[in-house]
Amino acid sequence: MSELISATQPMRRVWSSMEPDPRALAADIPPNVLVHLTELAAQRGIACDTWFAGLGITRQQINDPSVRISYRQARSVLWRGLKAMGDPALGLQIGRSQTVGSFGLLGLAMMTSRNFGEAMSVGIANHKVSGSLLDADFVVIDTQTVALQAWPRFGEVELLPFMCEEMFASSFALARELVGPGLHLVRLELTYAAPAYARDYSAVFQCDVRFGAQYNRILVDARWLDHPLPGYNPLTSKQALALCHQQLRGTTGSDEIVGSVERLLRSRLREHPRLTEVARTLHLSERSLRRRLAESGRIFREIHDRVRAERALELLHAGKMSVAQIGIELGFSDPREFRRAFKRWTGMPPQLARRSMPT
Repeated sequence: MSELISATQPMRRVWSSMEPDPRALAADIPPNVLVHLTELAAQRGIACDTWFAGLGITRQQINDPSVRISYRQARSVLWRGLKAMGDPALGLQIGRSQTVGSFGLLGLAMMTSRNFGEAMSVGIANHKVSGSLLDADFVVIDTQTVALQAWPRFGEVELLPFMCEEMFASSFALARELVGPGLHLVRLELTYAAPAYARDYSAVFQCDVRFGAQYNRILVDARWLDHPLPGYNPLTSKQALALCHQQLRGTTGSDEIVGSVERLLRSRLREHPRLTEVARTLHLSERSLRRRLAESGRIFREIHDRVRAERALELLHAGKMSVAQIGIELGFSDPREFRRAFKRWTGMPPQLARRSMPT
């Protein structure tokens, strides 16, 4: 872990020049991942109370189902925990050990869905209820393949392997519990470089694993979507979903529009969408969209720049695309224009940012 921390110091400087996202300070995340991490630490006889020092929360408080933490608090505890436990593969271990019960109300809503496709949609649409630290979406790859795709909520790079491991391993474990051991993944794709324990991925996911990819996602054969679930119960499913939605309403508020804009921009970065086009897609007038963003303390250009900067850093970290290709992916036809924009976002040129990233 000390080598990992040392290697990520230059990466911290890349982000220090960017304005922090105020949503990272909002206490709206269930601390599920921290509960799993601290329980594993207890099993190994490792004290973890000090991981919470100076954060305004305690080890005991995260076991309260009404407690919500901020992304900043979660990130700090995770970083301290990984350092203290000295086991870089913790994300895989925590993820693969989870069950339907680990997902609480969301697990119940998925288990009682009509089929696997419906359960997958319910899980992705409500993933924040279970304390997910990544944003996720359902993606149709082609007529034969669909995917659960995830990306860092605030451009996280340092803890991205842990977060992807935990989300994808737990999702795979849950999917197999729902439909049976016959479910096999088509492929797992990850944007970061292969870690020293890359063989563990093959053991957990039992499929082709590709590091340095363009996206973080697990691909599934689309034929599984119609697979009926034995626990289907329409009444229980509606009740559980209603409670999930109630919890989500308590954490979104005016920032919901920011998330909608970000998701739309991420899916259309190559097209370089303007405010007018985004407003039209969201069925709002340009004036209404500006007003709602202002209520969240945001402006469209700042959101667009941040989404592009985060995607640029993700692709630079993947290491498979040239700077010019990344610029095209982000909607820049001129590589020089992309280089100038990237330096404005992060304070350094993209080539230097790539060399500063952990490998």
